[in-house]
Amino acid sequence: MSPYRNFEEYNLEITDELKEKFSSVINEIGEDATRDGLLKTPERAAKAMMFLTQGYQQDAEEILKGAMFKEDYDDMVIIKNIELYSLCEHHMLPFFGKAHVAYIPNGQIVGLSKIPRIVDVFARRLQVQERLTHDILECLNNTLKPKGVAVVIEASHMCMMMRGVQKQNSVTTTSGFRGQFEKIETRNEFLKLIGSELS
Repeated sequence: MSPYRNFEEYNLEITDELKEKFSSVINEIGEDATRDGLLKTPERAAKAMMFLTQGYQQDAEEILKGAMFKEDYDDMVIIKNIELYSLCEHHMLPFFGKAHVAYIPNGQIVGLSKIPRIVDVFARRLQVQERLTHDILECLNNTLKPKGVAVVIEASHMCMMMRGVQKQNSVTTTSGFRGQFEKIETRNEFLKLIGSELS
């Protein structure tokens, strides 16, 4: 399994299989998949689905391990407002928002770009927000073995906005804390920093 892979090249066999299935869905809902505007839609939808679920082909731990460096820094490192896009596993509709991630190094730091990458690895799968939060948290905790790690995700869910209860302004927040972040003072410092606009 590749640590991370940009899905610009698609497995033609899988693409063709998905294309046929999307064509059937279009016909089943009462449309005509042979209509001019829809001729290429099954192929586009197949490629979009492969892109949106590429996280299954990526290894988040290997991404982190490829950019870990010995360093004595042992204060909080925060990357906030990491945009994320995922698919709800219940309806396969998008949910989107931002993740805030922090860790306290324990002899090793990781390249800053790798944390948004692992957010993407887990987001590019069929997900629920609760598990997405847990997956990111546990990957960082198990791989970096830091003194502490924290993850907060705020997201809007199209399954709540477009269908069902149709609540347009609702935002779901999930969080997870390990190690030093289980102490109230450290957790409060993190929550204060992700809520502030620093200049």
